[in-house]
Amino acid sequence: MLTAVLIGLGALLGAIILVSIVVTTFLRSVDAGEILLVNWWKAGGLRIFRGPTKAFVVPLFTQSRSIPAQAINVDIEITDQTADIDQDARPAPVKVTVRASAIVSVGEDDSMVNTAANKFFSKPSMEQLSTLTDVLSSAGRRAINLLKHDQLFNSRTSSAPSQALVQSSGTGVALVQRGDDDELAVIIKEACSRELMDLGLTFNSLNIKAVLSEVAEARRRESAARARASADVVQAQEERRARVAQLEAQQQVNDQERALNMQIASNGAAVARAEAEKQVAVRQQREAELTASQITQARADAEQNVIQQEAEGKAQAARIRAVAEAEAEAIRMKAQALLEAGGAYLDLRKLELAPQLTHEVAGALANGQFVNFGTSGEGGHSAISSGSDDVLRVVQTLMAAQVVTGGAIGAKKENGASEQAKPMQQPVLPAGIAPPKTPPNTR
Repeated sequence: MLTAVLIGLGALLGAIILVSIVVTTFLRSVDAGEILLVNWWKAGGLRIFRGPTKAFVVPLFTQSRSIPAQAINVDIEITDQTADIDQDARPAPVKVTVRASAIVSVGEDDSMVNTAANKFFSKPSMEQLSTLTDVLSSAGRRAINLLKHDQLFNSRTSSAPSQALVQSSGTGVALVQRGDDDELAVIIKEACSRELMDLGLTFNSLNIKAVLSEVAEARRRESAARARASADVVQAQEERRARVAQLEAQQQVNDQERALNMQIASNGAAVARAEAEKQVAVRQQREAELTASQITQARADAEQNVIQQEAEGKAQAARIRAVAEAEAEAIRMKAQALLEAGGAYLDLRKLELAPQLTHEVAGALANGQFVNFGTSGEGGHSAISSGSDDVLRVVQTLMAAQVVTGGAIGAKKENGASEQAKPMQQPVLPAGIAPPKTPPNTR
C-alpha cells in the first residue's frame, strides 16, 4: 500500500516537472520595449508579439527574432546655403548651420515591423545611426536650399543660446526655440518620411535646436546693442524717476521737519508767553500779598503803637496823678503842720535861714549899680526904707516857699545862671495857708 502511494506521488511530481519543461519550452516572455517576430515555416504565417506579453514558440516548427521597440534619437548638424537673392535677382545665399534632433521609431503595422527587422535592424548599430543621420541630413539640406534666410526663423524669442534659434522678423533678429510647426521642420519631415518608411520606421518628431548664421549673429548683436541701449535708457529713466521720487520724498520730509520745527517754535513761544504771563501774575500776586502784608503789618504796628501810646499815656497820667496826689498830700500835711505850729515854726525857720538870706541879700546888693538914699513915694519914705521893705517881702516869700517846699534858698538847678537871671515869682500856696506876713520895716 505504501509503495503504491509513493509511486503515485512520484508520477505526479514527474508530470508537473514535465509540464513545466514543456511550458518553458513553448511559451517565451516578451519584455517591454521589445518586439518578437515568430514565423511558422509550415503554415507560412508571421506573428508579431509586442512586449510585455507571452509568445507561443514551438521549437523546430517556428523561427523567432527580437527587435527593439524604443524610439531612436538622432542628433544632426547641417551646414548649407539658403536660397536668398539680392535686389538685382541674383543669387545671394547665406551660409547657415542648423542643429536639430529627430526621434524615429518602428512603424505600427506588422509589415513595417517586418521591413524594419529585415532592412534596418539587420544592420550593425553604427550603420543604423549613420543611415538615419544621412537620411535626415539630406532632407535638411534640401529644406535649407528651398528656404530663405528670414524663413528659417519665427517670432518666438529666447535669451538662452542653448535653447535659442535666430529668427528675423522685419529687421529684428533673435535666438528662438523651434517646434514641429516650423517651416524648416515641416519640410525636413516631409522630405525624409518616405525614406524612413522604406526602412520600416516612422517619423515621430523633429526639434530644431538652433539655426546659426553670420547675418543672424550680426543682427543679434545689433538687436542686443539696441536692447542694451533701450535697457540703459529705461534704467536711466527709472533712476531719474527714482531720484526725483527720492528728492520729492526728501522735500516732503524737509517740509514736514520745517513745519514741525515751526510748530515746536510756536509751541515754545506760546509756552514762553504763558510762562511770562504766569511770572507776571505771580509777581503781581506776590506784590499784592506783600502790599497786603505790609498794610496789615503797618496797621498792626499803628494799632500797637496807638495801644502802646495809650498805655504809656495812661501810665504817665496815672504816675502824674499819683505824684500829684502824693505831693498834694504832702503839702496838705505840711500845711496842717504849719497851722498847728503857728508862728513859732516860722520864727525858727527864719533863724535857720537867716545866714543864707543874709548872703543872698548881700549878693543882690553887690550886684546893684547904685543906691538911692532920697525920699520918694507916698508918705515920704526914703529909698533905703523902700528897698529894705522890698527885700523883707522877698525874703518872707522865699521863706514861705522854702517852708512849704522844704528846699534850700538859692539851690541851683542844672542851668543855674539862667535860673538866677529869671525874676523870682510868687509861689502859689495851697488853699487854707496864708502867706507869711511882712516883717516890720526897720530903718
